[in-house]
Amino acid sequence: MARLLNRFYDVSNGSVAIDGHNVKDYTLLSLRENVGVVLDEAFLFSVSIADNIAYGRPDATMAEIEAAAQAANAHEFIIKLPDGYNTVVGERGYTLSGGQRQRIAIARTLLVNPPILILDDATSAIDVHIEAGIYDALRLLMSTRTTIVIAHRISTIALAQRVVVLDDGRVIADGTHEELLATSPLYGDILAQSVRSEQ
Repeated sequence: MARLLNRFYDVSNGSVAIDGHNVKDYTLLSLRENVGVVLDEAFLFSVSIADNIAYGRPDATMAEIEAAAQAANAHEFIIKLPDGYNTVVGERGYTLSGGQRQRIAIARTLLVNPPILILDDATSAIDVHIEAGIYDALRLLMSTRTTIVIAHRISTIALAQRVVVLDDGRVIADGTHEELLATSPLYGDILAQSVRSEQ
């Protein structure tokens, strides 16, 4: 679903709309400038970390790149690398851990500063203590934009004002976290599985 919104794929039936306008009516450039997506498997290029963060805004200043990295809780590990922000990551970024790649991908999206932000299990590989610092920054950023969070972790779900539960591609329940705990057995089961997997 996250990939449909900015047209990585097109729907075969029905339509996907933003503000009542079919996404097919927007140019791909306009759509992707306004819809930022951070996927669970972050893709990095074999260039410097600074260039990876600035990929969507190559004209960004170093101060802006560092501010985005700090908001994504990535600055501390970056400055400890041999060449800091000039460190070249290996092909697809595999010289870094999964959590480090995810934080750089989050920083890249925050630097673009899109009005619509999609986080698709974007912190799944990040330690829960580091994740808490990222969420502090995201709460501030989410207050001024539409954010869609796809997640199974309770800590991530807690960011949402409205939670939608999907089962086999269909919406089966929606409401606040508290409402769903009281009314949706499947929601409780999903959370219980998430807690077990984190232990």
